Amino acid sequence: MTNHRPHIIVTGNEKGGSGKSTTAMHLIVGLLRDSHSVACIDLDARQGTLGRYIENRRGFSKKHAIVLPTPDVHAIENGTPGETTILDNLIGDLALGNEFIIIDTPGNDSPLSRHGHSYADTLITPMNDSFIDLDVLARVNPSTMRIEKPSHYAEAVWQQKMIRAKRDGGSVDWIVMRNRLSSLDARNKRQVEGLLDELAKRVGFRLIPGFGERVIYRELFLNGLTMLDIRDVIDLGIGIADVGGGLNMSHLAARQEVRSLLNAVKMS
Repeated sequence: MTNHRPHIIVTGNEKGGSGKSTTAMHLIVGLLRDSHSVACIDLDARQGTLGRYIENRRGFSKKHAIVLPTPDVHAIENGTPGETTILDNLIGDLALGNEFIIIDTPGNDSPLSRHGHSYADTLITPMNDSFIDLDVLARVNPSTMRIEKPSHYAEAVWQQKMIRAKRDGGSVDWIVMRNRLSSLDARNKRQVEGLLDELAKRVGFRLIPGFGERVIYRELFLNGLTMLDIRDVIDLGIGIADVGGGLNMSHLAARQEVRSLLNAVKMS
């Protein structure tokens, strides 16, 4: 490792389908568009969602002969011999020329994923706004609707915080990001929010609103685009799904969601 150390952002959650790779990609593009140098590492090479996202982006750029800010992605597969040493060396190499390193982790527990978590300056845990996703963070008593104890992932994060502090004296700013938020004021939504507020005080994370339940986030993946690319693409007259009629209020709200995430990270 060198004396220069980039800010490392890890997207992590032991439950699949929470939006880790979508979050990582929007962070990457947002930071690149803000003129930062960014490298990214995919620790789920077998699934390869982040790598596929970037591959789709390169294909879209080539097809339409346009230049979109795009990083190189470095992938490590779980179970690779010497995987943690490979990650140590890779972070050391990438630290030489980048202000940020984004690490996307798999939706399951593994030694490689835990090791990646231990490097986080900022850990972002996207979670769908439901009791199913909350269960990864805490055990909730169904009779009293109170938190009984932190769950396995919260305990794993605590362990990696201790490892990080012992290794280099650093600290981890943990952000839990509530994804797929409904605009409706549902009882379930209020209950989850109240329990997360309570848990945040107990285990030490910041709670922020994430991305709403919008179809466009899922559609953008096929073209490798993010909400921060949409205006440029429309201005170039390129038609893509869901924005044929131009930006609407939902798209503008989605762009603001991404900007709010970037601002939360830069507070770290």
